[in-house]
Amino acid sequence: MARIAVIGAGMGAMAAAARLAVAGHRVVVYERTETYGGAVGRFERDGFAFDTGPGLLPLPAVYRDLFVKTGRQPLETCVDLVEVDPAARHVFPDGTDVLLSNSSRAGVVDALDTALGAGAGDRWGDFLVRAREAWDRTRRPLLEEPLWPDWQVLAEREPYPSVPHKRLLRTRRASTLAEIGAWELRDPRLTALLDGHALAYGLDPRTAPASAAVLPYMEQAFGTWYVRGGMRELARAVYERCRARRVEFVFGAEVTRIVEKDGRAAGLELADGGTVEADHVVAGVPTGRLAALTERPLQGDGDVTPGHWPPVAGRFTVLLALRGGPGAGAVHRTVVHTPDRTAELDFVTGRAGTGDPAPPTVTVLRPDDPALRPDDAHESVVVSAAAPLTADWEAAGPAERYADLVITAAEAAVPGLRERLLWREVRTPAHTARETGAQDGVVPPPALAAADGRFLHPGNTTRLPGLYLAGGWAHPGGGLPHAGMSGALVAGLIVEGPDFRGSQ
Repeated sequence: MARIAVIGAGMGAMAAAARLAVAGHRVVVYERTETYGGAVGRFERDGFAFDTGPGLLPLPAVYRDLFVKTGRQPLETCVDLVEVDPAARHVFPDGTDVLLSNSSRAGVVDALDTALGAGAGDRWGDFLVRAREAWDRTRRPLLEEPLWPDWQVLAEREPYPSVPHKRLLRTRRASTLAEIGAWELRDPRLTALLDGHALAYGLDPRTAPASAAVLPYMEQAFGTWYVRGGMRELARAVYERCRARRVEFVFGAEVTRIVEKDGRAAGLELADGGTVEADHVVAGVPTGRLAALTERPLQGDGDVTPGHWPPVAGRFTVLLALRGGPGAGAVHRTVVHTPDRTAELDFVTGRAGTGDPAPPTVTVLRPDDPALRPDDAHESVVVSAAAPLTADWEAAGPAERYADLVITAAEAAVPGLRERLLWREVRTPAHTARETGAQDGVVPPPALAAADGRFLHPGNTTRLPGLYLAGGWAHPGGGLPHAGMSGALVAGLIVEGPDFRGSQ
C-alpha cells in the first residue's frame, strides 16, 4: 500500500483519488479552500442556487465508468442524471430560430433544413460525418491514453479530413474552424453554430484547429446531460464516493512545496509548517501554482510545456434571480448568437484593445429544477459569454457594462427578463482566478490535435519521478469528461506503472 498525497480537490484529482483508494492505496487530499469540486462551484442566495462552473455534462460515460470501477453503486443511483432534449435552441440575428434535438443527427438535419433552408441540414450533417472521422482518429490518444512520448505526431497531423472541391477539381484541407465554416458550411448561421462550441471553451474559431470539430461531434453523438440539483451534485457524488473508499480530505490546507528525496517526489510542505510524507504526489492545480511548488523543471526538451496552448478568453457569467416560473415551452439551453461575429471575436480575444465591448454570443441555461429556486413562482437563470482575459474585471465599470450587454442578449431567450429581474450576481474571470488559482481566470480547453501542438497539455507524468498531473491543466485537458479521464490515466500510471497503455 503506497501513501499518496493529492494537491487539490478538483474533479480530476478526486477521480484519481477514488480509483487509487480502490486499488488499496492510502490517499489524502489537501485542498487550500474549504470545499471540493474545483471549478464546479455553486452560488446560493435567498433560496436561489446557481452553478458557477459547467452547467451541463457531455460524455457521461466517463463518470459512469468512474462509479462502476470504484463501487457497487452506479452513477445513476448517486445522482439524478437526465438527458436534455432539445439539446439547444439557437436564436440568430436575422430572427431565425431553431430547436436542435439531442443525439439525433436526422432530427438536427431536418430542423436545420426547415429553419435555415434546404441544404443547410445536409451541409451540417456532412460536416458531422467528417468530425466523426477526426474523433475516431484522436479519441484514444487524446482522451483514453497517456500522452504519447512522440506527441509531435499528434501535433503535425490534422485529423480532420480533406474535402473534395468540385470547382478546383482537387481536395483541400481546412486548418481552422473558421475555414470549415467558410468552405464547407457556407452559411453564417451554421458558422455561428460551429463558433459557439469554440467560444464555450474560450477558443477563437479563427485560430482553433480544424480538429476542434470533435467538440460539436461529441455533443451530438453522446448527448447533453444535466444533473438535477445542479452540476454541483456531480461533484458531491464524486466526493462522497471518495469518502466511501476512505480517501481523507484536509481542507484549508495550502501546499507550499513539493518535497524531494533521493531525486523523486516524497511529500509536501504545508503553509502551517507541517510536512507530509508520500510515495507519490498527484497535483491537480493550475500550472502557475504548480511551478511555485518546486524548483525542479517538470518538463524538458521535447515535452509539451505548461501554458503551451494559447489562452484566449475567459468565462463571464451573470446569475439571474427572476420572479415567475419558467412557464410552458421554456428550453433548458438557448444560445443567442452575436449580430457581429468579427467584432465579438476581436473583443473577447483582446484584439480590439480597450474599446467598448461588442454584443456577445450568450448561452442561457434555464433548468426547470425545483432545487434551484425558492418556489415555483421564481426561476434561477445562468447566462454566460466569453470574455477577454485582459480586461480590468476587478473594476466595477467594465463588469457592469458587459453584464448589461449579456442581459440584453439574453432577453431573446427569456421573455420579460428585465421586468422579472429581482437581482443579478456578476461573475468575471477574476472570480475564476481567485477560486481556482488559474492565472487571469483562464479555463483550460480540451486537448486538440494539430496546430503544431499548441492545443495539447502536459502529460500526466513529469521529469520529477513520483509526481503526476491530473485535472484540466494536464493531458487530456479541460472540461468535465477530460478532467475525469485525467484521473483515470493518473491512477493507471501509478497502479500499473509506465507500461500502462490507457483505459479500456
